[in-house]
Amino acid sequence: MIVFHIFGGLFLVIGAIGLFLPVWPTTIFWILAAVCFARSSPEARDWIYGRPGIGPQIEDFVERGTISNAGKVAAVTGISIAAVICTFALWSRTAWLVGTLGVLVCVVVFIVTRRKD
Repeated sequence: MIVFHIFGGLFLVIGAIGLFLPVWPTTIFWILAAVCFARSSPEARDWIYGRPGIGPQIEDFVERGTISNAGKVAAVTGISIAAVICTFALWSRTAWLVGTLGVLVCVVVFIVTRRKD
């Protein structure tokens, strides 16, 4: 239980960085925090679920495995921007570029195949 609480807190703090840095992902870290807190601190999990704007989407994903169409569009748009940045940054490192783009494609497929609300 304490391990889940520690990791939940860590993921919550790492995700909070995204509230101040636009390129840093908040949602994925807060999803991980909510999953950890579900096992160690339901109050902390409910606090995440109660955050305006992001909380309901996290709850939908964690509790029901769903992502809204708007959430899918936002996620795929962000991933596409990341893919363009990675392409420019890794252009001379073909293996790194292919690996990175391969991971991003897998993430997009995962997101797109989730049920809708």
